[in-house]
Amino acid sequence: QVQLVESGGGLVQAGGSLRLSCAASGSILSYNAMGWYRQAPGKQRELVARISYSGTIAYADPWKGRFTISRDNAKNTVYLQMNSLKPEDTAVYYCRWSDYGDEHVYWGQGTQVTVSS
Repeated sequence: QVQLVESGGGLVQAGGSLRLSCAASGSILSYNAMGWYRQAPGKQRELVARISYSGTIAYADPWKGRFTISRDNAKNTVYLQMNSLKPEDTAVYYCRWSDYGDEHVYWGQGTQVTVSS
């Protein structure tokens, strides 16, 4: 079992920044990937960015250039730096942890990000 605890969401004005954190604990294997997904009201959950244990990063196109994902393996923590936020970035952001081949996948409880215009 892997437990994920997210933090850093909140209310921010358009153009502002937020930094999300997600700390993993439990049965963490060396090979794993962590990522951030989001779910806007009435929409499906979608990938924002993901990062492997070795640091390979992938971003979904809408967030390239504004969001930055990073991780600290010593702390088993992944971060999402969100800059130049827009009202359409409003969503619940979820942290995801997976092992090799997605044999085991765990989700955080989600953190609300609200961007006001």
